[in-house]
Amino acid sequence: MRFTALAVVAVFYAASLSGQDRNDVITAYNEGAKAYQTDVNAAIIAFEKAIELAEKVGEPAADLKQKAMQAVPGLYVRLASKAVTDKKPASEIIRAAKNASAAAAKYNNATARDNAAKLLVQGYYNMGTEFFTRKEYDNALLAFDSLLLINPDYGAAIYNKALIYRNQNNSDAFEGSIDTYLGTLESGKDDERKNQASVLALEYFRAAGSQANQANNLDEALGLLNKAAKYGDDKDLFYYFADVYNKQKNFDSGAEYARKGLELETGTAEAKAKFYFQLGLAQAGKGQTAEACESFKNAAFGPFVEASKAERTNLKCQ
Repeated sequence: MRFTALAVVAVFYAASLSGQDRNDVITAYNEGAKAYQTDVNAAIIAFEKAIELAEKVGEPAADLKQKAMQAVPGLYVRLASKAVTDKKPASEIIRAAKNASAAAAKYNNATARDNAAKLLVQGYYNMGTEFFTRKEYDNALLAFDSLLLINPDYGAAIYNKALIYRNQNNSDAFEGSIDTYLGTLESGKDDERKNQASVLALEYFRAAGSQANQANNLDEALGLLNKAAKYGDDKDLFYYFADVYNKQKNFDSGAEYARKGLELETGTAEAKAKFYFQLGLAQAGKGQTAEACESFKNAAFGPFVEASKAERTNLKCQ
């Protein structure tokens, strides 16, 4: 924000009382103009005094009153801006920005109002991140919500709320926040951030689905995995789908997702083993013994060696 110096007003002494009163206004105004660049607080005090005196004088001092009213909101904005630049505590930035906002409203200064709002957003963002760092999540949410009342599309605050909900394991709120955040991003311009958020959501719901699967809560697991799938394709996600579907004896879907995982897995035979194992289970469940024997043969690597041998024995594979 750039600020230009204010001109000092010449004093013309007059014999009339109103003229002398105007000279008092000029004196106060000039004190503000002289302090404008070097002492913001002193300038505010002087200009506000000039405004107060001008209101008593009336029309003869109306021009000075107007000039002082134009200057004061910008000075409050400068104080708030300096608080940000000097990396003052968030509470101090917020207080200064609120003072600037009040001055802008009082003197009907649209530019100062917009600048004060931006600084208030910065203050709340700093406060939210400070609370987040200290793991004071409820306070952080209050700060980010205050920010979003001013600027509902402030993506960083929405994303940080999603991170908080993830840490609190509040899956519904996490999903809502991450979807809102993704809705603020523009294709092409924000692809990197979109990918970052999508991966975050996919991994969160994939992990939750895996945990539900391990607890044998299969319907819950499937619901969570389907939520994960909203955010992209992933070979491990496909593995968990195959595992859940096979446990539910939905072998067609189990085979489908095992094959999808194999298509994405470009690593070693050991890396592919888990997908072949799920494919073998699905094929065996469908009565496709020869195909299952071949899949279990391909699955006999790493941690799946013994399980694959047992399945081949049960199927009497050659």
